[in-house]
Amino acid sequence: MIKAGESRVLCYTREPMEDDIYARKLADSMHLALVNKDGTTTPLNHNSGILYAKAVQNADGTLLAKSLKKPWLFKMADGSFGVIAVRVEADGSADRSAAGKLLFFTSEDLLRYREHSLLDLKRGLAVTEAACLYDGERYTLEWKEEDGCCYRTSFEGFGECGLPDNIAVQKTDGFRLTEGKPLLDLPEGAVFGNAVCVPDDVADRLRIRLLAPKNIANEVPQEITVSSLEELKGIKATARYSDGTCVRKRVDWYAKEEDFSHPGTFTVSGRIHQDRYEFPVAWHRADPCIGRWKGKYYFIATNDYDNNHSLYIREADTIPGLVTAQESLILDTSMYPHLGNLLWAPEFHIIKDRLYIFHAGTPQEFEKEQCHVMALKENGNPMKASDWEMPVRVVKKDGSPLYDERGITLDMTEWELGGKYYVAWSQRQFHPVDQGAWLYIAQIDPDQPWKLTTDPVLLSMPEYGWANNHTFVDEGPFALMGEDRIFLTFSSAAVDSTYVVGLLSADLDADLLDPSSWTKENYPLMSSRSKEGEYGTGHNSYITDEDGLVWNAYHARPGVDGPRSSGIRRVHFGPEGYPVLDLTEELDLAPELAWVSAKVTVK
Repeated sequence: MIKAGESRVLCYTREPMEDDIYARKLADSMHLALVNKDGTTTPLNHNSGILYAKAVQNADGTLLAKSLKKPWLFKMADGSFGVIAVRVEADGSADRSAAGKLLFFTSEDLLRYREHSLLDLKRGLAVTEAACLYDGERYTLEWKEEDGCCYRTSFEGFGECGLPDNIAVQKTDGFRLTEGKPLLDLPEGAVFGNAVCVPDDVADRLRIRLLAPKNIANEVPQEITVSSLEELKGIKATARYSDGTCVRKRVDWYAKEEDFSHPGTFTVSGRIHQDRYEFPVAWHRADPCIGRWKGKYYFIATNDYDNNHSLYIREADTIPGLVTAQESLILDTSMYPHLGNLLWAPEFHIIKDRLYIFHAGTPQEFEKEQCHVMALKENGNPMKASDWEMPVRVVKKDGSPLYDERGITLDMTEWELGGKYYVAWSQRQFHPVDQGAWLYIAQIDPDQPWKLTTDPVLLSMPEYGWANNHTFVDEGPFALMGEDRIFLTFSSAAVDSTYVVGLLSADLDADLLDPSSWTKENYPLMSSRSKEGEYGTGHNSYITDEDGLVWNAYHARPGVDGPRSSGIRRVHFGPEGYPVLDLTEELDLAPELAWVSAKVTVK
């Protein structure tokens, strides 16, 4: 029975699709959908997973991927939520290391989850499914084991180590908690878990955070008094969105035939300005970055067209102008012996009024790739190769290489906060074992930005299924400043059709070198499901235009097997200040709401 002020949420997993579309590692995760009054459901996060099991770290530092099945969502005694699930191997088979145990998570809001130690049922057989309910006084936990036998126990509360000691286990003839499943119109591919009632404010927050907002209204002052056409051009519209936010946008007013040289009143129409970018904006260009330097915009990216042997840049007065701008070669593998092969992931960064390009390079094979920094000479022209200094390899604070012959470093990014200069990068140990790519952070000397001033600190490992799909990789970090938080997006999994974007965030006044200051979201922020036809979205960067709008430059594939190519999309900020990366042009500006009008009085 649904009470007033409550909504129902469906918890489920999915059947896997083709491996390069929606692999088992992605399908074996907890998904959520809102249940509508008519029994239909609205899947959240593009019908993609929201809760994933963490990988287990082996003694040699490598990660062993884990997944989950049969999730069960329930209310806790304190009003929060619990989730139990069966932990399985990445291929969906039984996890023998978790025999007789269950995954256990708690959550305040169904957006972020804490994974606790495995619930030990004190039994040896693998669990195939489980359910739990709290009746206001006690919890009842039921489960089925691989031999088909069912069991039940009851207890007052969860302890620090999970289930209380000496619980009484009763063998039963079946599951009573799972009887009477509601009749629901399940989302595509859903494998039913259970449905639970949640407060409306929890459901509303899920809707806001896990559904892409859409433009629902555009407003301008109904009466405007100006003295010139130029003054009218400065009048902006307020674009309103379904998540309760609004954005100030420029209007392209159509008033050239009106006489602004004499007093008068007339009605003027205009269209909300929208820079439109048909994907891709640059073919065979991956890891794109747009920078702004001395009034000009510049575009640079990894050049997949020549197998990563050159870096070209484009220059324009506006971001849209970069789409058709001519390219100029500034670096290739013939210029310097220490960069004779594989130039990757270039980024523009301005440090103390000097322009730099951070990039990776090596004279050898992929397993030798390392971070480098290249500075623009004083009064140099960014479009001229001769005006860039020789790239310098990044070193630690003692002057030794950032990483030794055991592995590689790449994708270094930089930002300044509170007078301190930080870098984050991806580092991968190959020898003696391949540990996968992990993210690190450190501070640098702003006068020598290729030199660290603190020891590297581990920020993130590819512990979730979306981050270790096909390979264990966290890479491509880039900072985005919010009003009260710093966001660090990063890319994960193999650089194929399943590449995704994850999110770390921290308070602006936090100690960024303390890993506990950072919060990692359990689900990706951007994926192949964000926009139909764009696969393997990732390795993005951000740029703010002259109107104050933030843009996301990213790469994706036009088709599962298409070439990595660059795209541009506006970054929206939700009511809690978190970035939204899946706002397509049609959602950003509803075509039927694009036109506005106002009565204009010339004074």
